[in-house]
Amino acid sequence: MSINKFIMEEQTKKIKDIQTLLKFTYGIIPIVAGADKFTNLLTDWSHYLNPTLKSMLPFSDHLFMMLVGVIEIVAGILVFLSPQKGAYLVSAWLVLIALSLLASGTYLDVAVRDLAMAIGAFTLAKISGITELKN
Repeated sequence: MSINKFIMEEQTKKIKDIQTLLKFTYGIIPIVAGADKFTNLLTDWSHYLNPTLKSMLPFSDHLFMMLVGVIEIVAGILVFLSPQKGAYLVSAWLVLIALSLLASGTYLDVAVRDLAMAIGAFTLAKISGITELKN
């Protein structure tokens, strides 16, 4: 085996290891957060709902958060089934949440955290595109 091929295989393994770590992160977190929209064990999620959006809802904020939970669970599962597509969805979802929080002027720390997480999910999507080419 040539040294270049060895180096390439080592780099590919490192990228796949990073992809696996990101896949578990962006697969499990949305599933857990989505499931918690039904139980509110981690937090009362309705507090994060933009008041303007809340006033426009034709149903309760709790029902809205349960719908959000279903979307998050599906997004998390999609990350495991199709990492690139799922990660783009999770990234977009996190950006939308952050924009909603920024627009409401509340929980700005959470908005910043969600934007940072969105960058990580976007990174998973890009890495997954590379690893799909190598397979």
